Amino acid sequence: MYTIGQVEEITGVKQHVLRYWEEVIPGFAPKKDFGGRRLYSQKDIETVLRLKHLIYQKKFTIEGARDQIISESDSFEKNADLLLELRAARRELSEAFFAVRKFR
Repeated sequence: MYTIGQVEEITGVKQHVLRYWEEVIPGFAPKKDFGGRRLYSQKDIETVLRLKHLIYQKKFTIEGARDQIISESDSFEKNADLLLELRAARRELSEAFFAVRKFR
């Protein structure tokens, strides 16, 4: 699990944008700990990276990006094995990022 600050570092998306996306993207809601701090999963990070790509590179509106994410989630379920491998690889990369960061 990652904090909102760590997600900002990994993805380059500002914290206020992440909080806004939580409100407008169905299914994108990180868990919160007892203190109310957001805890993001690897799946949440994947969603952030996909939203970032759709909005900033592909120039989708937030509504268009939301619809695209919903559409993709349906097709991803059909390719669950590939999705699990992708998540594992991204998790390893995230862990490596923080391991290297400790030694800077």
